[in-house]
Amino acid sequence: MLKYTSKGERSTERLGERIGSMARPGLILTLRGDLGAGKTVLARGVARGLGIEGPVTSPTFTLLNQLSGRFPFYHFDLYRLDDADEIYELGFEEFINGDGVAVIEWPENMDYLHPKEYVDIYINKAVDDEIRDIKIEIIGDSFKWLEKGLLEYVSASY
Repeated sequence: MLKYTSKGERSTERLGERIGSMARPGLILTLRGDLGAGKTVLARGVARGLGIEGPVTSPTFTLLNQLSGRFPFYHFDLYRLDDADEIYELGFEEFINGDGVAVIEWPENMDYLHPKEYVDIYINKAVDDEIRDIKIEIIGDSFKWLEKGLLEYVSASY
């Protein structure tokens, strides 16, 4: 598990940019944390790292925003999801096993659709509104290639 301390919104976004710059098609990121923890800020950084310049907002009421960059960017926000069948009907499995990068906020609401392999990112508000403790865990072998680049980035940040 990698640990990173973000010293503000820009620091969180830069971590996301690093992830996005190293991304390969099929990457799945799950973002966990309380409301206001910075999940969408990190997702915005991933989008920037993929070369997406337009606004990146949380798709809270639509469940999914699709943006085009170096690879397609699929940004899910499952906060208001009542039943996993709702995203299944959207073709969820095709998005997360496809040609793009999937970022999933509130993955605990996926139920039976939760992927077997993914990069789990937990953002925790620390002492104040600026500092965040971020834990990154790579689940399975499919995304181990991301670990080295992130380890270098996290180590250089201290």
